[in-house]
Amino acid sequence: MENPIDTPRLPRKRRSLAQELVTVLTEQIRDGLLKRGDKLPTESAIMDAHGVSRTVVREAISRLQAAGQVETRHGIGTFVLDTPSPSGFRIDPATVVTLRDVLAILELRISLEVESAGLAAQRRSTEQLAAMRAALDALNDSVAHASDAVASDFQFHLQIALSTGNRYFTDIMTHLGTSIIPRTRLNSARLAHDDQKHYMSRLSREHEEIYDAIARQDSDAARAAMRLHLTNSRERLRQAHEEAQAQG
Repeated sequence: MENPIDTPRLPRKRRSLAQELVTVLTEQIRDGLLKRGDKLPTESAIMDAHGVSRTVVREAISRLQAAGQVETRHGIGTFVLDTPSPSGFRIDPATVVTLRDVLAILELRISLEVESAGLAAQRRSTEQLAAMRAALDALNDSVAHASDAVASDFQFHLQIALSTGNRYFTDIMTHLGTSIIPRTRLNSARLAHDDQKHYMSRLSREHEEIYDAIARQDSDAARAAMRLHLTNSRERLRQAHEEAQAQG
């Protein structure tokens, strides 16, 4: 059986090979190709599969550890930990505190990603724009499968962070995005009493506006589109929060 991390090979011209490796492994974990308890291949195997140095591999593993996705057992190897379970998150009066936390993190994401979009519009490469397009295409193709949409949604936002050329944007998104986007994404349609297909269509339009602004390198428009997208998400969740409190 082909090792799931053998493909795709990492582009050599990216600013941060370590972060690209983090992205690939994160996708494999979220897609279930690397499951809880699975042992990652050896450093040498990852080096050979992706054409990167041992230093790059070790930095990527370190970032995955910081994000709580893997743990290294000295002398044994590195293993996949539990990932957030989107299907286990329900909004009811018992989860008001959790929802309040999600809202607080979303406020942080607004301050972070609005500027991230503006910088990405200024600095993105042709290859990075193509990666954003690929993530959006995958998201649009997975409208009927919310679990698939999570990975594509996260990938789109992560590619924007990567395009800033500032690794701290990427580090924060890697840490926050893997846990926050699934929880908001999978439940917002229900919370807004909206049809899932209609809801996803609306989100798709918001994403396309962000992409279009970055594509034409319009920083102000990119910031405005990102602010609108995340503010809409916050408003939907805020309404859900109020409903949950009213039922308590």
